[in-house]
Amino acid sequence: MTAPQPDPALHPDPVMRPDTAPQPDHALDSPPGLHPGAAPQVPALSIRGLAKRFGGKIAVDGISLDVPAGSFYGIVGPNGAGKTTTLSMATGLLRPDFGTAAVHGVDVWQRPLEAKRLMGILPDGVRLFDRLTGEQLITYAGLLRGMDRETVATRVADLLAAMDLQEDAGTLVVDYSAGMTKKIALASALIHAPRLLVLDEPFEAVDPVSAANIRSILDSYVASGGTVIVSSHVMDLVQRMCDHVAVVANGRLLAAGTVDQVRAGASLEDRFVQLVGGRSHTEGLEWLRTF
Repeated sequence: MTAPQPDPALHPDPVMRPDTAPQPDHALDSPPGLHPGAAPQVPALSIRGLAKRFGGKIAVDGISLDVPAGSFYGIVGPNGAGKTTTLSMATGLLRPDFGTAAVHGVDVWQRPLEAKRLMGILPDGVRLFDRLTGEQLITYAGLLRGMDRETVATRVADLLAAMDLQEDAGTLVVDYSAGMTKKIALASALIHAPRLLVLDEPFEAVDPVSAANIRSILDSYVASGGTVIVSSHVMDLVQRMCDHVAVVANGRLLAAGTVDQVRAGASLEDRFVQLVGGRSHTEGLEWLRTF
């Protein structure tokens, strides 16, 4: 089913249409290594004109973006920029007001089951079946994907070891810490070996050792041909981890391309502040220095 198209008569100030959406400062013309004249590689994720309004607020305003297959792609933006809403629409979790999304050429809204087989998703603030143990939750995710029990059992053991959750495999998820919950949710997203991983703030509340282990897992996954999309507002993390990045603010795409293209010789954080703006002045807090 395609996303419904809004009636312009009902929206005096409609969300920007795809054909009038602003173009980013930097666009990646083709994946690295593509020879001139060669057939373009199908993007791991392609979104066109995605838009969403909540009441009178435009959350996402006609974003179009291609994520190259085999890339480690960061989507950065301030809080409330529209990152989570964009990814939710792109992965079939939230119906857009208009626009399209395709995973490896499969339309997310016209062929949702086929598209979702290709994806592993870690939403921000994910709600889990937390009355299951960690081991049961990953097992359930695998069986829900139609995998056989023997394969599921092997992969569950591997994932628990990789996430350093072996000792807590029999503990109810409701009793997990925030970081442990994030790791068990990531393991559930990985169980079926998807071609695309979409992770919304995957390192939030995760301790440094676990974060390093997760980065290692994701790096190996990308090196083997998988694609990772990470949403974050931590610039240093994205700059160290990702090879591509998109900057989103106020529901619009401001820049997209390789990390070097987007940061344009500056640090990613400085370039981000330049693009997004809104830096506040710190004068007038003399009372903080009176002690």
